[in-house]
Amino acid sequence: MKYLAAHFEIACMDDMMQIARDLLMDVAGEAGFESFEDTERGVDGYVQEQLFDRQLLDDGIASFPLDGVSIVYNINKVEDQDWNAVWEEQGFEPIDIDHRVVVYDAKGEVPQHDAGAVMIGIDARQAFGTGTHETTQMIIASLLDMQLEGKSVLDCGCGTGILSIAAAKCGATHCVGYDIDEWSVDNSRHNAQLNGVDMQVLLGDASVTATLNEKFDVVLANINRNILLADMPTFVSVMKEGGALILSGFYPSDAAMLCDKAATLGLTLTAQKNNGDWACLMFSK
Repeated sequence: MKYLAAHFEIACMDDMMQIARDLLMDVAGEAGFESFEDTERGVDGYVQEQLFDRQLLDDGIASFPLDGVSIVYNINKVEDQDWNAVWEEQGFEPIDIDHRVVVYDAKGEVPQHDAGAVMIGIDARQAFGTGTHETTQMIIASLLDMQLEGKSVLDCGCGTGILSIAAAKCGATHCVGYDIDEWSVDNSRHNAQLNGVDMQVLLGDASVTATLNEKFDVVLANINRNILLADMPTFVSVMKEGGALILSGFYPSDAAMLCDKAATLGLTLTAQKNNGDWACLMFSK
């Protein structure tokens, strides 16, 4: 998985810095960026190289919707081996989600946990997909509130496989995932095996679902807004009647656009969650 790391410097009055950061993350998110870290005078952002739209980013900065703000940035490639080696060396601290799910580093000890908690061990090779991200946590929390016994689940852009693993441990009996990145496909299979979960994982984008010839009770997609908008018709086409679609990977300000798209496809909004700068939507068919 080829990533780019961008360092954005924001010049503005101190009392405008946080709103400038928030607006910049909106702009960069539309250009494909999927995660951010605040810096002293700006933001660091990360984007998959194949999803990066430089022209969209430059246009967004040029028309930045806040007066008195100047933004400059530089971008560097982050090599696969360096990106993954950091996580191999450092691992991650256990993540407790609603005291009902604990995600932990599969290379370490199983942490102490509440009785009955769902335990998920992840071989940590990248940050997104270990449970540290708000979008992952919101989808898992949504799964915990569903009756998944005997249900089928499609995990779109499965990454480490964490969402399918969580669904299976909550009772789902048939989990299928796909991802455009070969490393993610291998990692999902590896993590599923570590957790004793039977998960079918395919290499490809949403079009690969045409090879499945089946429909699902639950469809999960934790991807950026533009891909969600483009792929939502495919998601709906593989949902059973009465099925659920859970989306995350976008900002609260993008929710209305996604809801409008879902409505044109005959979906009904059943729940919305926000966590920090991120949102999660649930629809029924």
